[in-house]
Amino acid sequence: MSTNYKSINNLKVTEDLLNFVNNELLKDTSINPVKFWSGFSNVVHDLAPKNRDLIRIREKLQNEIDRWHIKNRGKKIKLDKYKKFLKEIGYLKNEGKDFIINTDKVDDEITQVAGPQLVVPIMNARYTLNAANARWVSLYDSLYGTNIIESDEGGSERYDPLRGQEVIKYVREFFDQHIPIEGTSWKNIAALKVENNDLIICKDDYKYKLKHKEKFIGHRGDVNKPSAIIIKNNNLHFEIIINPKAFSAAHDIAGISDVIIESAISTICDNEDSVAAVDSSDKITCYRNWLGLMKGNLKTRFEKNGKNLERKLNPDRSYVSKEGKNLKLQGRSLLLIRNVGHLMTNPSIILKDGSEIPEGIMDAFFTTAAALHDLKLKKNSREGSIYIVKPKMHGPDETAFTDLIFTKVEDLLGLKRYTCKVGIMDEERRTSVNLKECIRTLKNRVFFINTGFLDRTGDEMHTSMEAGPMIKKGEMKSSKWIKAYEDNNVDVGLKCGFSGKAQIGKGMWAMPDKMKEMMLDKINHLKAGANCAWVPSPTAASLHALHYHQINIFEEQKKIKKRKKAKLDDLLKIPIESKPKWSEKEINTEISNSAQTLLGYVVRWIDQGIGCSKVPDINNIGLMEDRATLRISSQHIANWIHHGITKKIKVLQIMKDMAKIVDKQNKDDKRYINMSDDYDRSRAFKTACDLIFKGKEQPSGYTEPLLHYNRLKKKINQN
Repeated sequence: MSTNYKSINNLKVTEDLLNFVNNELLKDTSINPVKFWSGFSNVVHDLAPKNRDLIRIREKLQNEIDRWHIKNRGKKIKLDKYKKFLKEIGYLKNEGKDFIINTDKVDDEITQVAGPQLVVPIMNARYTLNAANARWVSLYDSLYGTNIIESDEGGSERYDPLRGQEVIKYVREFFDQHIPIEGTSWKNIAALKVENNDLIICKDDYKYKLKHKEKFIGHRGDVNKPSAIIIKNNNLHFEIIINPKAFSAAHDIAGISDVIIESAISTICDNEDSVAAVDSSDKITCYRNWLGLMKGNLKTRFEKNGKNLERKLNPDRSYVSKEGKNLKLQGRSLLLIRNVGHLMTNPSIILKDGSEIPEGIMDAFFTTAAALHDLKLKKNSREGSIYIVKPKMHGPDETAFTDLIFTKVEDLLGLKRYTCKVGIMDEERRTSVNLKECIRTLKNRVFFINTGFLDRTGDEMHTSMEAGPMIKKGEMKSSKWIKAYEDNNVDVGLKCGFSGKAQIGKGMWAMPDKMKEMMLDKINHLKAGANCAWVPSPTAASLHALHYHQINIFEEQKKIKKRKKAKLDDLLKIPIESKPKWSEKEINTEISNSAQTLLGYVVRWIDQGIGCSKVPDINNIGLMEDRATLRISSQHIANWIHHGITKKIKVLQIMKDMAKIVDKQNKDDKRYINMSDDYDRSRAFKTACDLIFKGKEQPSGYTEPLLHYNRLKKKINQN
């Protein structure tokens, strides 16, 4: 953790960050470090006050809303009066004329290919490379290792041939449905070969062809004995690998040893909710990994099962087309970079007034500078764009500020206007109710809108904290406002011309071990109109990819455009329980579930700097957790304390009980520090409690201020 600062152009920059920018980030670019720091200082000192003003507006609006609810407490909320009030204070904007977004030079992975999207902590090079390489994943391995295939050997390291046969059966039946052979089944084939630019499927002495011949696009190896057959369906690819000598092909007459499925079409490399980056050294790790991805030379070495391994970016995948041309398929996921929002500052750089730099502004300049290398190589974006996902923006004033930030970035780095594309996370209430106007401010940059249940619910709770006690968390997903929120996101996106030009995304499947359940549930994201949805792992990406072979999302979006549009009144329906009749047992169970997952995440964040991990819940089901989970859990308990559903002393006792459970769940982690040994000395336990007991006072209910403060304190004490 660097505390040595160097003065440069009215800035104080930590020595390690200054060296990184000068000697690594800007190396081999046309950007002169001296000119960069001069221009950067001028821009930051211009933008930082505007950033602070926007945060003050958030606080002002929240105070106005709190006062309104206090004044009207006990009365039924009349939506006409509520909407009038929200317009008067500037929270709700008037909707302008219809328009179509102008974003251009966007890659096919955004515009034409619908598929799974990974989110990965950029701080971890190994995970990041794994995600980038998850463009292509073994479907056989993914099915074999999950609960989709049921057999006694599900968790065994020993290969079970019967389980293997079930995998093959599953894939063949899927092919019969979506890549059918005219006159026979994939279960019966004996060989595959290429004749006269066509795929020939052999069975006994007969030859068959695909029902839809255009789905065969090429092969590898000899035409009579190909090593791979390339299939295309709904703009996604399968590679049927033929290797009769492989053990997985031992009982396969056609010699098919594997099916490789195109999986994670895009990946968000995350600087935000899934990382614990609080100081200069942390931020450099994030920026350095992103730089390595953009240069294409990121590597990491690690030990697994007693073996020393090296992971690096996969090459593109070569094949021979039907016409005999040598072609390639993109070997890696299209990489997007998520910056932080407008709220947080970072001690890496100190401004001339002694304040810390707004972290989102720093992210914008440094992550874009790293992507300059790809603009030369065009290995990630062949269209020459840089994709930035921007979270936690509140309303069109803040999205307009994001447009201004990236205009300044482009000017300083000598980029063409609108090289930087922006993805809007529709996860704050003020953005949801003004989504069309938010998109308008970024109509030349926007490439993505996405809904996020956890953050959006956390903001729903905080914004309406004074309105009354919130319904249970489990009831939120079936409430009127959440359906309106999800539908409105798609309705507005389609009305603004997103289909075929930009992504409409949906949120995360949080249970990486529950793939059978995911396959039953997550197809609903496609039916809702999303052409990408988040998954927690490469395995999940490969399985969720099957959904995009089942549904042509662009045809689905045409149908959705004709439906009735979501209503603003429904979106503004506050999810409070006007007359709660919960038993003490129900209340304590609800709080216990929230407290346990909250503690399980916070203890790793504070003590070990782990920003995203699979945390066992109270029933020992592993859930992928990040800061959004904390926001909804802490705000929910804070709301119930505030409205007398429970008491602080009761919550504290539940927190202590849950800490013991979390300690037990982590007993095999050698780095883990028990909370229950001494609650008063455990910084992690005290932070988790503060998130609840100080939750009402936290800006927009965010968890970052408390987490960052306590992680910094922990790092100082460790060093």
